[in-house]
Amino acid sequence: MNSKLETIAIIINEYSKDEGLNHTAIQGVHCFKMSQENNKLPVIYRPSIYVVAQGIKKVMLRDEVFQYSKGNFLAVSVDLPIIGEVIEATIDNPYLCVQIDIDAKKISELAIKLKLCKSSSTVAHTGLFVGDTNDNLLDAIARLLKLLENPKNIPHLAPLVMEEFYYYLLTSPHGSQIIDASMVTNNVQRISKVIDTIKSDLSKTILVDDLAAIANMSPSSFHNQFKKVTTLSPIQYVKRLRLTQARQIMLSDNMDANTTARIVGYESASHFSRDYSKLFGAPPKRDIAKLKLNEDQLHFL
Repeated sequence: MNSKLETIAIIINEYSKDEGLNHTAIQGVHCFKMSQENNKLPVIYRPSIYVVAQGIKKVMLRDEVFQYSKGNFLAVSVDLPIIGEVIEATIDNPYLCVQIDIDAKKISELAIKLKLCKSSSTVAHTGLFVGDTNDNLLDAIARLLKLLENPKNIPHLAPLVMEEFYYYLLTSPHGSQIIDASMVTNNVQRISKVIDTIKSDLSKTILVDDLAAIANMSPSSFHNQFKKVTTLSPIQYVKRLRLTQARQIMLSDNMDANTTARIVGYESASHFSRDYSKLFGAPPKRDIAKLKLNEDQLHFL
């Protein structure tokens, strides 16, 4: 197991030309490298499996803390606004992680094919958990990453290795949790559909009753299930998503705070500034200026 992790770490390091997130030639596969510990940063985690080959990281979802290190994976089933912090990384031994995006439809189809489609519960669980890898999972990941050495093989072999990765994931001790999060009839996927609707246009006025209708739930049931998955109420989630998106817009597009506030759905610039300061610890202009002085944190975002 250690030798496979070492192989994966070497490949991640080789294909991480920059600090932070590095996209690869394989669709849905990303390499992540950090050569120093970083401060707590609010980010949006997308539905993915994050496998650590070296170093330690922790994420905070509201009041819950999840720590994962070499040999662990973090599974995220819906877009979640979290606080991330790399807590063990140096130049000689950087934090190295591979992110593999989750295709819920393919996982669901494979689960049905394998007759593993029975959900253990109709109740939604938190959309994030930490698990342990095994030799089969690591072997599939290593072979997936090795395809980067021969790009011409990627279109033909990557889908096959990815399905193998899903197979070992579903048949692992954590398989039922992955299945529960991927089945279209499950509440997690209903919440995921709502989140996709929210993300599609943050400038719109968002009413909880409308979101409940999209999920085909009563407003009270929707509120309870949404909070179980994200640990936030729908309104809190929308606010966190708007503010995190605003931060990314101001960083990447050099847009002023007032314009950005309108883009993400705030009618009042002063209200936006208050909420932003509460989440990020400083008003927009000061926070963005500070981030731009620290390029490593920009890569993390």
